[in-house]
Amino acid sequence: MQAGSAADRIRAVLELTALGEQMLRARLRRENPAITGAEVEAAVDRWYTIRPGAPFGDAPGTPSARRL
Repeated sequence: MQAGSAADRIRAVLELTALGEQMLRARLRRENPAITGAEVEAAVDRWYTIRPGAPFGDAPGTPSARRL
């Protein structure tokens, strides 16, 4: 893989995030055919707050004491 500019890498991350959200929404609709759009969005929001690592900044393990 060739290293791109910082902007290219950020763009790729954002595109992959959007793809992941689309896949999550599709799975939710497939597993729950009667789910409403509002329920799908609520489930996506919940996933962002409770997925592994979310409470500590997207990384599992002990939070760092470093100041950013």
